Amino acid sequence: MADSIKIIIVDDHPLVRQGMKKVIEKEQDLAVIGEAGSAEEAIRLINQQEPDLMIVDISLESEASGLDLIKALRERYPRIKALVLSMHDENIYAERALRAGGRGYVAKKEAPSVIIDAIQTVMKGELYLSSRISMKIIDRLFQGRETSSESISELLSDRELEIFQMIGNGMGTGDIARQLNISVNTIESHRKKIKEKLGIQKGSELVRSAIQWVASQNK
Repeated sequence: MADSIKIIIVDDHPLVRQGMKKVIEKEQDLAVIGEAGSAEEAIRLINQQEPDLMIVDISLESEASGLDLIKALRERYPRIKALVLSMHDENIYAERALRAGGRGYVAKKEAPSVIIDAIQTVMKGELYLSSRISMKIIDRLFQGRETSSESISELLSDRELEIFQMIGNGMGTGDIARQLNISVNTIESHRKKIKEKLGIQKGSELVRSAIQWVASQNK
């Protein structure tokens, strides 16, 4: 344990945490020292024993998202590296995760070997992204492009963007509330703020805009 890379897994699904722990602990130089389902639990764990790496999902059992957690810990614990492991579309969230302070982004659909490679890459002080997303980011930087879809990403908070994406994927308010483990009233409040920020008046306009935005991210 003393020579191992110490890891905390932050994910709102216990089965995912258990599966990740089994994958990680097959490696002799990696050790999972704690698990958390919410940002609050994660902060308590980190205060008790500083890990070397935090593997965190975007959606958590709290109003604070995984990206909020990364931002909160970036100043306080700069030594701790963060790797985002999420089911959310990397087209939308990979660059956002880096801006929050994460050192890499891996989709949950990837093979265990890819996740281990991402951990080792991040712990060497390098960034980890899929080659497709790396090229997309580099291309946009060199071309100096700024699309309306990217401006939406800048206007919305992490949680608002997450909900906007879910709306674009056809999910209703109740479904979103259940998946994010927050109240329907909270979702409705976020929907209202999203409409205000995007200059949208009607719910139907919000849905149409979200669908178009999600489609643009997959081109």
